[in-house]
Amino acid sequence: MRTVIVYESMYGNTRAIAEAIAGGLGPEHQTVVVPVAQARPELLDGAGLVVAGGPTHVHGLSRASTRHAAAEAAGQPGSGLTLDPGANGPGLRDWFEGLDRADTAAAAFDTRLEGPAMVTGRASKAIARMLRHHGFSLAADPESFLVTKANRLRDGEEDRARAWGRQLASRAAEKVAAG
Repeated sequence: MRTVIVYESMYGNTRAIAEAIAGGLGPEHQTVVVPVAQARPELLDGAGLVVAGGPTHVHGLSRASTRHAAAEAAGQPGSGLTLDPGANGPGLRDWFEGLDRADTAAAAFDTRLEGPAMVTGRASKAIARMLRHHGFSLAADPESFLVTKANRLRDGEEDRARAWGRQLASRAAEKVAAG
C-alpha cells in the first residue's frame, strides 16, 4: 500500500516522529515522507493512507504568525534551536486549503509539550478535523508525541511513534480488506 506522510516541523521533532512512523509502517508500505512545503496535492494520488502531523503552537495548529515567532526564537543567541528545512514555508493550514476532497484512510499526529492536553493544546485534533472535512476517513484517533521544555523529544517517543505506525499499517490493511 502506498502511504504518504506529510509533516510540518519547526525544530525537527515532528520530522523525527514522521520518519519513525514511516519506520513502523514497514516495508510492505511504499511510504513517502515529505515536508508540507513539498507536498503537492498530486502526491496523494493513489495513496491508500495519508498521515499528517505538525507541532502544537499556542494550543493548536500553527499559523503564519506562530511559525514566524518560532523562527525568531531559533535566531536568538544561545537558544540552542535550529530551524528545520522548510520551516519558513507554508504550514499544514495552507496545505489543506489547496486540497481537493479525498476518499482515503488517514491519521493525524502532533508534537506538543509534556503536560495535560487541556493545558498544552493539541494540533492533532485540528488536523483530524481538517482531514475529515476533506473527505478522509480516520484510521486512528489523533495522536500526540511529547517534547520537553528544552524542545527535545521526550525519551521513548520515537519508539512510540514506530509502534503507532505499526498500528496504522494494521488498521489500513483491515480497511483495504473490508473494501
